Amino acid sequence: MFYWFLKVFALGPLLRTVFRPWVDGLENVPREGPAIFASNHLSFSDSVWLPLVLPRRITFPAKIEYFIGTGIKGRLTALFFRGIGQVPIDRTGGRASQVALDAGHKLLQKGELFGIYPEGTRSPDGRLYKGKTGVARLALASGAPVIPVAMIGTDKMQPPGKALPKLMRPGVRIGKPLDFSRYEGMEEDRFVLRSVTDEIMYELMELSGQEYVDMYAQKAKDELGKQRRGGDAGERSVGSGPGSNGAGSNGSGSTPAAGAGAGTTGEPTGSEPDKPGSDGGAVRKAS
Repeated sequence: MFYWFLKVFALGPLLRTVFRPWVDGLENVPREGPAIFASNHLSFSDSVWLPLVLPRRITFPAKIEYFIGTGIKGRLTALFFRGIGQVPIDRTGGRASQVALDAGHKLLQKGELFGIYPEGTRSPDGRLYKGKTGVARLALASGAPVIPVAMIGTDKMQPPGKALPKLMRPGVRIGKPLDFSRYEGMEEDRFVLRSVTDEIMYELMELSGQEYVDMYAQKAKDELGKQRRGGDAGERSVGSGPGSNGAGSNGSGSTPAAGAGAGTTGEPTGSEPDKPGSDGGAVRKAS
């Protein structure tokens, strides 16, 4: 009830009027029955715009920190996320993450829509990162089709760390459903799981136009953090001794984003980006 109140009467009309989000591919949304919406993840607001443009209710997993905050702000945040039916997910992995997938499976069995971000976290630099296989496991276990969704421009609209979005139009591009029934009963085969995940990520790359990086987004974030900390240390050492040239401690002289690109794809700057499965370890669009 709270979900529809927010969408139809409270936040929905305001957001539509002010930001005028556009959507392409609504005809690919099933009128009934279960479906998994697999989306790229550029901004906190991604979980707002997709539900806003869909004619049906969709449930997304939300990081568990939104549900366990303290104080007035923490309690209000938890109330909001619970009220719109979001599922808490512990991103430490293992059994903790499986709980969220199990909750998604139950929703799909009821014929509902479930949204998931295969990258596991927001992209640190606007590129598309390697997908985790949880989305494939859920698709094969439930038998539900996977609908790829590309969020467009939300990273520019509300970059990480920005509380208020810029006044610009976000976009949602919905692709055609992907059927993985040919892999029925193979959800424990890790090679099949990687193949299915790579096929989903390939479709997301095509829909979004993003450069693909064959690395998990969280690892890229960790590396960028190390480089930034190294750069800060180098700046503090400028002028501290004779012959100091002010170079950062990583010695590369490159920006964090450039450094991540070189270390991620193994290709020189300007080369064609990697594609899902390009390392030969997975089959893309297997028949």
